[in-house]
Amino acid sequence: MDEQKSQELSAFALELAKASERATLAHFRESLEIDNKLHEGFDPVTAGDREAEQIMRAMIEARYPDHSIHGEEFGKKQGSAPYTWVLDPIDGTRSFIAGTVTWATLIGLEFEDRAVIGVMHQPYVRETFLGTPEGAWLLRDGARKRLQVNPAASLGQAMGTTTAPHLYNTPGKAAFLENMRKNLRNIRYDSDAYFFTLLAAGCIDIALDADLQAYDIAPLVPIIEGAGGIVTTWSGEPARLGGDIIAAASRELYDEALALFNS
Repeated sequence: MDEQKSQELSAFALELAKASERATLAHFRESLEIDNKLHEGFDPVTAGDREAEQIMRAMIEARYPDHSIHGEEFGKKQGSAPYTWVLDPIDGTRSFIAGTVTWATLIGLEFEDRAVIGVMHQPYVRETFLGTPEGAWLLRDGARKRLQVNPAASLGQAMGTTTAPHLYNTPGKAAFLENMRKNLRNIRYDSDAYFFTLLAAGCIDIALDADLQAYDIAPLVPIIEGAGGIVTTWSGEPARLGGDIIAAASRELYDEALALFNS
């Protein structure tokens, strides 16, 4: 994919993000009908999730009818071109229904099985993180700021993050999180995709999560990598397909964290 095509598709990804606001903001901090996807446990979905994805899918099908689509709410549509749009209309639906502002719309584009463009859009606070092959940026109120990681010198000086301890639901995963908690300077919880973009922005050093789906992480890969960060599974595989994920602001921090996992 050449730079001209990258710019065209990045601009369209931002159009998708802006259009999705019609659904997400219309339902945010309003009386919500909440459905549960699970027979046991709690995996909420709202009309805002469904409507936002429908808006984005319709736009993609109108502009690029030969592109594939993989969305959280309406599944996969196979196209003939080597492009796949990966959509999570509301990442952090639990935050959305609680009225907090750590949810976001995630939009990714894969080209020949590589995550090449990513958007994380939080319309209520008017922040959009964009990752492309040319780099990563924060867009807010008409301003465009280049993103760059700012790694701590060592794990003991680092700020770490993850969504929630209960997601580390095996003894091995729980032990890894406890080892990280003991070795980090500080650890924070409950901001979902925001933690990965804040790593790209230079605010934190390590972002961990367990059992992510492809649509939870593929849109974030170009943002992290475009800012100079590293993101893989805990076993070092590409992150775009999901799983247990680690992002780090430097190779040294990445290696130090995974040494704790492997121990």
